[in-house]
Amino acid sequence: MNSSRRLFFKLAGISALGTLFTRPTLNAFAAGTKSPVSSSISMHPSSTALKAKQWAMVIDTRQITTRKQLDEIVNACIKEHNIPQIPDKKHKIKWIWGTGYGYAFPDQHAKYGKEELEHKKFLVLCNHCENPACVRVCPTKATFKDSRNGITMMDMHRCIGCRFCMAACPYGSRSFNFVDPRPYIKEKNPQYPTRMKGVVEKCNYCSERLAVGKLPSCVEASQGTIAFGDLFDPKSNVRELIRTNYTIRRKQHLGTEPTVYYIV
Repeated sequence: MNSSRRLFFKLAGISALGTLFTRPTLNAFAAGTKSPVSSSISMHPSSTALKAKQWAMVIDTRQITTRKQLDEIVNACIKEHNIPQIPDKKHKIKWIWGTGYGYAFPDQHAKYGKEELEHKKFLVLCNHCENPACVRVCPTKATFKDSRNGITMMDMHRCIGCRFCMAACPYGSRSFNFVDPRPYIKEKNPQYPTRMKGVVEKCNYCSERLAVGKLPSCVEASQGTIAFGDLFDPKSNVRELIRTNYTIRRKQHLGTEPTVYYIV
C-alpha cells in the first residue's frame, strides 16, 4: 500500500472516530414524537399497505410547466416530513427539489439540444436505486435496501453521521444536519418525527404513507404528472409509461439502476 492510500485510510479513520465522540448521544429523533421513521413505520405495514416488489416513479416533465406546480410538489414533501427551511444554503436539507437540466442530466447534456430544457427545472430526489452505492459504504447499516419493496431506507437511530453515504451517492440526494433542524420547521406534522443535529436524511419514497395505503405526498400533489408503481410488474402503470414514452434516468451509466424515470 503506497503512502497516499495509507494517509487516506488514516484520515478516514480519524474522521469517523471524531464523529463518534463529538456526536450528541440523544436519539436522532426528537423526544415526544409518536413513532420512529424506519423501524415501526416501514417495517410494520398495516393490512391496507400498498405493496410492490420495486417501487418506481415516472415524472412527466412535459406536464410540469410552471414554478407553481413544482413548488406545490416540493412543499407537500416539506410539510409531510418536517423538512427544515434553513436560510444558510450550506446547511439546506433537501428531499425533493428543482434543479437545472445540466445538473440533473450532465451525461445527457446536448450542446445544441432543445432550448426549453435549458431553461426548465427538473424535480430530483433519491433515486432508490436497484444497486445503491450508499448502502455498500454505510458502516452501521443505517442505510439499507428494504428487500420487500426496493426502497433505500434510512434508520436515523443507527446513523453515526460519518457521511460515507453522501460521498458514495452520485446524485447529491442526501443532506446532513450540521445544525439542529427543529427550530427551522415552519409547520410541524405531529405524525412524522423530527430529526436532530448529526444525522443524514433523504427521501424515503414516503414509506410511512405506503404502509397505511397512501401514495407518496409528492405524487398526490402532482395531480397526475408523477406516476408511482411497481417497476417489476409488467402490467403496472409505470411500466406502461416507460414502454410508451421516451424516458431518461440520471447517470444511468454508473450502473446504480435508478428507479426514477423522466419523460422528456
